[in-house]
Amino acid sequence: MKRLVVLGGGESGVGTAILGKKKGYEVFVSDKGKIKEKYKKVLEHFEIDWEEGQHTESKILNADVVMKSPGIPDTVPLVVALNQNGVSVISEIEFAAKYTNAVIIGITGSNGKTTTTMLINHILKKGDFNVGMAGNIGDSFAKMVADSDFDFYVLEISSFQLDGIVAFKPHIAVLTNITPDHLDRYDHKFENYIASKFSIAKNQTNDDYLIYNADDEVIVDWLKKNPVQSKLLPFSIHKELDEGAYLKNDKIRIHTQNNTIEIMTDALVLEGKHNLKNTMAASTVAKLIGIRKQTIRDSIMNFQGAPHRLEKVLKINNVQYINDSKATNVNATYYALDSMSAPTVWIVGGVDKGNDYRELMPLVREKVKAIICLGTDNSKIKEVFGNVVDLMVETFAMEEAIKVAYKIAQRGDVVLLSPACASFDLFDNYEDRGNQFKENIKNL
Repeated sequence: MKRLVVLGGGESGVGTAILGKKKGYEVFVSDKGKIKEKYKKVLEHFEIDWEEGQHTESKILNADVVMKSPGIPDTVPLVVALNQNGVSVISEIEFAAKYTNAVIIGITGSNGKTTTTMLINHILKKGDFNVGMAGNIGDSFAKMVADSDFDFYVLEISSFQLDGIVAFKPHIAVLTNITPDHLDRYDHKFENYIASKFSIAKNQTNDDYLIYNADDEVIVDWLKKNPVQSKLLPFSIHKELDEGAYLKNDKIRIHTQNNTIEIMTDALVLEGKHNLKNTMAASTVAKLIGIRKQTIRDSIMNFQGAPHRLEKVLKINNVQYINDSKATNVNATYYALDSMSAPTVWIVGGVDKGNDYRELMPLVREKVKAIICLGTDNSKIKEVFGNVVDLMVETFAMEEAIKVAYKIAQRGDVVLLSPACASFDLFDNYEDRGNQFKENIKNL
């Protein structure tokens, strides 16, 4: 019996353990931290061995295959030891993909992947396709493969998950954009991170598709120097394309396999140029799969976006409050500010991932009337924007930030939480930050 060791007892780890058990592996789950109660119950139900608070090397180094959770870097001594012993260390998507014949649609990118994943799933469901959505979003892919029998999987895939693939390949890959993020995991080399994102296409053949953002110079340059096997379908809001999706006369035109469909841009519920691109990518996928034009149109018109991503919360005294807590890097905040059309009170700050805030300068000058810092260390934000806005206030709790925003904002303004930073200084995660934002607004 082959031995599968799972490092990390979270969503992806437990999902992999269940699938491994069902496929006849002897399974052991090891987590250096604490395993949540709900996951312990699941492991006990399936009679899977587990440990927490430590990694017992004698029970791990004898594995035939190891699935490590995406949060564990390749540089930790245990992973190094496994590699030296010739043990295959893979990611959940690599393990799970072997056990399904479904068509896989994989979405990666620095920003926009959650919205694009949700939109593709939404269109496929409306087209009556038997589809499951997993990966970085919702349930684990492995658990879905263990429990269900879908014809299609729409997977949101992070660079960390792609780092652990060997043979995994989506039939349709989507690359939304590439901007510097998580560089601490890539030796602070942008090209390592780019290569990681592009590994979504490394096993693709000429029967597969890569849908990519042709307005992203990083992607275009990389493709010139590192050609892929798959059929390329670009999307762009700036240039007309022979094949792929582009804008013409306020219409999205999608041209594939010798026919074209058009969608009026005023049908889009989601605001902002970035969402125009997300919509182009999702519509191109839908067209490749053969979903009717009317279904694509209708789906786009009634799609509700991802929570914590430019989510309109409430209007109070004619001030719109918007929750964009999922903006954990500068680029995501750039999109948010870019789609604001009213004077903006901007709540920003948290754990900085080496951010260069100067990229936001033109948008801040044009749109932001006040900045509310929300973090344990706001020095960098104060330094960059101190002389740019008339009013800057430091706060150290969400309740305080909302009270200040309520005082500052006037009729017709927007209060935007778009932190450009991770949340771990004051919150459990970006969801907790977004939920506290919404809760405090409701209590005003």
